[in-house]
Amino acid sequence: MKNITFHINNAAYTINLGLDIDGRLEKELKKFLSTDKNLTIEDVLLAYLKKTQEHVQYENKLSDIMNTIPSIESLKS
Repeated sequence: MKNITFHINNAAYTINLGLDIDGRLEKELKKFLSTDKNLTIEDVLLAYLKKTQEHVQYENKLSDIMNTIPSIESLKS
């Protein structure tokens, strides 16, 4: 099991990443949050907003792709 520690407002928060064998979860967490310095609440909120924006962009791309795939009903006729 792998752990990662963030320091937020001078308090340490350690999170168990479980079996993050390929390191993808750790990489995604560190994308917007540093583990090398003390973070403020504003830093954490900004990271959340950036990750949410990224997620919405992926959802939009996925929706566009799904709209190009014919429905089962259209394939039956």
